[in-house]
Amino acid sequence: MKKFKVVFCGTPDFSVPTLELLSSHPQIDLRFVISMPDRPAGRGMELKSPEVIEYARSKNIAFYQTENINKEEAFKKVLKEENLDFLIVLAFAQFLGEEMLNLGRLGCFNIHTSILPKYRGAAPIQYALWNGDTETGVSIQKMVKKMDAGDLVHFRKVPIGSVETGGELYGRLKQEAAVAMNELIQKISDGKITFTKQDEADVSFAPTLRKEDGLLIFPERTTTQILNLVRAFDPWPGTYCFLNGRRLKVLKAEKYHARMPAGKAMNDMGSLVVGCSDGTVRLSEIQLEGKKACSDRELLNGIKTDIIISEK
Repeated sequence: MKKFKVVFCGTPDFSVPTLELLSSHPQIDLRFVISMPDRPAGRGMELKSPEVIEYARSKNIAFYQTENINKEEAFKKVLKEENLDFLIVLAFAQFLGEEMLNLGRLGCFNIHTSILPKYRGAAPIQYALWNGDTETGVSIQKMVKKMDAGDLVHFRKVPIGSVETGGELYGRLKQEAAVAMNELIQKISDGKITFTKQDEADVSFAPTLRKEDGLLIFPERTTTQILNLVRAFDPWPGTYCFLNGRRLKVLKAEKYHARMPAGKAMNDMGSLVVGCSDGTVRLSEIQLEGKKACSDRELLNGIKTDIIISEK
């Protein structure tokens, strides 16, 4: 049985299931894992390795850590001498230069969590939920210098649950990425790999999210848009508004039966409800700055004044 010489580039926990597959696959000879350097983390700010490095270390897989693999001339020479078949990139957090992209006999493949060319960029999971999509997936493309623009070699579609959060979809897609990788290995082994150009007319983007993107402006959005935003940005970057001038994280929300003027808020028998452009939402699980997360009923028990929801 032929074994393919492979290098894996990845960083967070999302990459681990695919790395685990590669490390145990009978047709893969995993030569190196490449990742980012250790970072300070936690209250003690002690150095912590990326999750893929922790896994590689536990399995005695050779690894290399760097801020920029493109500048590591000595290590790139080592990689060239390996006569690699291909490289796999998943959530690596670095762009690869032309020299790296051409190291493998088949090139370098990137696993991306959307059906390309939809949602090129850093946050495809959140944008799919934000836009109310009912379906997403995993694409594997042959990497080129242009972001997420290479020829598609494999994809698998994944349905999105009606109330699924960003964190829940993240958890499912990291497993689906490993399944897609296994399917691609079979294609390569069978000599059935194909390269399909992406249709540039269908391109959309999912750029890096900022914390301020989670600001809820109720009068300007429908109830569906508010609910999609809350679940898309759970757990990061989170959604928020201001209650009586204090920052209020919105952890969970739901449609509410009462009708309210857009932007107005009230305590409706223990429910914190806010009017949107077409209806009303209940902010059912929330966290006021300086306080622990709680239900709306618990928070409202301590508020004796009128309730004002605002954007600042």
